[in-house]
Amino acid sequence: MNDLQYVLLGLGLVALIGVVTGLLVRARSGPPASVSTPAPELVEPQVGDDAEVPRDSATRTVDDVALPTAPAWERPESAQGRWARLRARLARSQTSLGRGLLSVLSHDRLSEDDWEAIEDSLITADVGVGPAQELVERLRIRLRVEGGFADARTVLREELVQLVDPTLDRTVRVDGTAGEPGVVLVVGVNGTGKTTTVGRIARVLVADDKQVLLGAADTFRAAAADQLQTWGERVGVETVRGPEGTDPASVGYDAVRTGIERGVDTVLVDTAGRLHTKSGLMDELGKVKRVIEKQAPVTEVLLVIDATTGQNGLTQARVFGEVVDVSGIVLTKLDGTAKGGIVIAVQRELGVPVKLIGLGEGPDDLAPFEAETFVDALLDG
Repeated sequence: MNDLQYVLLGLGLVALIGVVTGLLVRARSGPPASVSTPAPELVEPQVGDDAEVPRDSATRTVDDVALPTAPAWERPESAQGRWARLRARLARSQTSLGRGLLSVLSHDRLSEDDWEAIEDSLITADVGVGPAQELVERLRIRLRVEGGFADARTVLREELVQLVDPTLDRTVRVDGTAGEPGVVLVVGVNGTGKTTTVGRIARVLVADDKQVLLGAADTFRAAAADQLQTWGERVGVETVRGPEGTDPASVGYDAVRTGIERGVDTVLVDTAGRLHTKSGLMDELGKVKRVIEKQAPVTEVLLVIDATTGQNGLTQARVFGEVVDVSGIVLTKLDGTAKGGIVIAVQRELGVPVKLIGLGEGPDDLAPFEAETFVDALLDG
């Protein structure tokens, strides 16, 4: 053999020895260890993933999916809870009147200056000149007859309660007759809180298990219908509304008609605020009431008055009373004034009772007016 053949033969022997050696080593070390493959990462399915993620990959089950739930409606506070809280708030806001009167009446002897101070305090608190003079005269008579006040607070309480008049019927007529719903029309000037009052009344009625429907007849203020609808949605009450600028009488008519068709207990109709000095707007308000009554009688007309406006509220009451036969007063923002005497003055001026009072900004800060509780709050502050 030549040199080239010897070289090739040597290379072949080397390769053969390498193969045999590898087989011997593998036989001694056992079978090869299996290579672990990591489990595929679970990917949350997204829109369009079907083209990339195999159909047999892990997916969510029905139990894993958060299904939509019905909105949670609020449960309004009971009347008892409202009054306990509002009475304390009323007492804090009326301290100047009650304490001022008691401090003077507690004197051993009352001079003419003292009596003038009592009368001035009453007039300053918006009781009105006539009622203030009447109260002072009654106190003078009792002082002469009784020879002095053994308990000035008891005497003053009795006279104030009589002045507020607990005999007035303060029932809010929210129920109709002959299968028809009660219809409550809420009126007043701009900024008194009519829409808020309607929403709060709805909460009171819902707390009493009444079926209520709201009518958004304030069609000129852009956010009025939205605001009223929000109030209703919070307690599960529907709102009938129309496009902005719609004839408010037609909205009121539709609301009452819908209420009759659905068999609700009460329809609350919110109206646009209007200046009592504008005869055209006041005539329109009269039209709203007349059109509504083609469907069902209006059982209650509530005039909302801002207690902080004082004597100006009396003029409003007089004009509204002439147009729509106001049957009850709602005094709002009574916690914002120490002039609680407006309760007495407005009742005397209009000849109708204060039926509801608002104290504060909360959704349940509205309560039925009670003469004795109100007077106690005046004197206990």
